[in-house]
Amino acid sequence: MNSPLAAYACDPAHTRGRRHRQSPAPTRNEYQRDRDRIVHSSAFRRLVYKTQVFVNHEGDLFRTRLTHSLEVAQLARSIARSLRLNEDLVEAISLAHDLGHTPFGHAGQDALNGCMQDFGGFEHNLQSLRVVDWLEERYPDWNGLNLTFETREGILKHCSRRNAELLESREPHGVAWRFLHGGQPSLEAQLCNLADEIAYNAHDIDDGVRSGLVTLAQLREVPLFDRYRASAQADHPHLAEPGDERRLLHEAIRRMLSDQVYDVIDSTSLALAHAQPRSVQDVRTLAPLVGFSGAMRAQSTQLKQFLMRSLYRHPQVMQTMDAAQQIVRELFDAYMGEPRELPAAQAQQAQAGELPQRARAVADFIAGMTDRFAAREHERLTGLRLMA
Repeated sequence: MNSPLAAYACDPAHTRGRRHRQSPAPTRNEYQRDRDRIVHSSAFRRLVYKTQVFVNHEGDLFRTRLTHSLEVAQLARSIARSLRLNEDLVEAISLAHDLGHTPFGHAGQDALNGCMQDFGGFEHNLQSLRVVDWLEERYPDWNGLNLTFETREGILKHCSRRNAELLESREPHGVAWRFLHGGQPSLEAQLCNLADEIAYNAHDIDDGVRSGLVTLAQLREVPLFDRYRASAQADHPHLAEPGDERRLLHEAIRRMLSDQVYDVIDSTSLALAHAQPRSVQDVRTLAPLVGFSGAMRAQSTQLKQFLMRSLYRHPQVMQTMDAAQQIVRELFDAYMGEPRELPAAQAQQAQAGELPQRARAVADFIAGMTDRFAAREHERLTGLRLMA
């Protein structure tokens, strides 16, 4: 049985509510409803064919945006339970946090942002909010999923000042207020942000080794990982045998994840004991409270630097990402030049207004694409096959 929520946790009975009023559900609280709406959304299903690091067709066992989101949700729920935070809310935020990501991961995002520089740019966090607020079409009387304030606040992890001002003008004292006036989101939102980092560091090690682009020998230069590799090998000497490298890798990652989870729980508990917030509103006025210890933060940063150097900028990954960026740029140019190439609803929207409105309609359509659809659509429009 779950422990009662802490006083500083988000309580669905005291949510700041939805943009459109709805009657309560008889069997689910408000954050459970948010989670269910996210899981049943079209954008969530598309995550299964969106790149995390490796493009979807490169292998069946690599992570996708969907499996990443599930791993974030698992980690966040585990930590939330120990801290007596709201597990349903952290699950909803975790499952929705990447809904606005483009095809081809960060390479696609960077390319689309470049295309949109004259039209307000492109931010995947803002796009995730745009998906749940406007782009999903599931209800008869409004656009979007009509999620609670707390879930929407957690989805919007980052936001430029320009976009925050625009959001604030449409929704005074809403989800963008903190980016203009200071303050923090809920502890649940802070936790999801850190669980995202923990998850991708761990699974990118796994995928990097599976791909052959990173080796266990290389990982020995990363203190955070090598400590757990050494302890796993000491406890199970047979894992040093060549045929057991995968087991050694999995055991080291498992131990690393566990220690990071316990570190977050211990460090955050100390921060909470020192700050003594008595409400969610107290949390919003304090410095960030969810975090690693200083030592774990430093080692996690070293791991991220290693992955950037050895995996994300590996020539093989960069070659694929160069092709991905070309696909996104040329799709954007093709649709801007001839909006009738878009599906009927998007074409009508693109042709209905000025150039900025057309660009945003095109960006929305491209951002919603899966990797394989983007590659096929690019081939249809250009005659070029850039990805097998």
